[in-house]
Amino acid sequence: MSKEIVNRVANSELTTIDLEDFYPEGERVLFDIKKWLFDEQILKEKDFREFVKNHKWKSYQNKYVALTCSVDAIIPSWAYLLLTVNLNPFAKKIVVGDLNLLETCIYQEVIENFSFDFCKNRSVIIKGCSNKSIPQTAYSQLISKLLPVAKSIMYGEACSSVPLYKNKSL
Repeated sequence: MSKEIVNRVANSELTTIDLEDFYPEGERVLFDIKKWLFDEQILKEKDFREFVKNHKWKSYQNKYVALTCSVDAIIPSWAYLLLTVNLNPFAKKIVVGDLNLLETCIYQEVIENFSFDFCKNRSVIIKGCSNKSIPQTAYSQLISKLLPVAKSIMYGEACSSVPLYKNKSL
C-alpha cells in the first residue's frame, strides 16, 4: 500500500509575502533637465521658465517621475520645485534623484500604508526571487513592519528558507 503524498508546506501556517505583488503599475520616467540648460551647463532662469511653460505636462499622467540632471551643473533648488509644481497635477509620484531612488520611495509608501495584521502570530516567509526590480531597502522596510506582529520571519522559499527572526515571547 502506498502512502498518500502530503504537501506539508501547503498545509502549514506559513504566510508568504512576495514584494512583487506590491509592485504598483505605472510607467517610471527619468526626467533629465540637461537638455533645458544652456550648453548643458548653465540654467538660465528666463529660458528655463519658458521651457517649463511650453512643456506638455499632461504626457506624465499617472506616471512615476524621477527628476535629475545627468551633467555636472549647479541646479538651484527652485528649479526642481518648479518642475514639481507643473508635474504634480499629473504624476503619481515625483522625486528628485534617479530611478532607483524613485522605486525605493514608491515601495516605502506602499509598505508604510499596508496593514500586516494578517501576519499576526504567524510564521512568515519573505519571497526572495522576483521578476521585477525590488530595491533592497524595501525588504528592510518590510522586516520593520513584520517584527512587531510575526511569530517568525524567514527569507527565500518554503523548501529552502533562511531563518531571520523568531519571537521568543510567543
